[in-house]
Amino acid sequence: MSRPLFMFRPNLQNKDHQKAWEILQGVPEGQKSAFVVQAILETARKEELEMTLRRVLREELKASPSHPVPQQEEAIPQEMMGFLGSLLGEE
Repeated sequence: MSRPLFMFRPNLQNKDHQKAWEILQGVPEGQKSAFVVQAILETARKEELEMTLRRVLREELKASPSHPVPQQEEAIPQEMMGFLGSLLGEE
């Protein structure tokens, strides 16, 4: 069985292509195919993880109550107001 052929011809006028080419040039000879395979698999894993995370978050948001929790307002103690007033030069 013959192996499929893949050719990468970056457009060095494109910043993303240029950056990818620079990264690929830093990979040692004989390891470039393995590097490209790992990059493709990692991208696929991240996309799958993102889709799973989005699905779980949607399900959780649907299941959780949408009523905001009321926050109690705490009064500022008079001593603090006096202290703040003294900083501002109020008597």
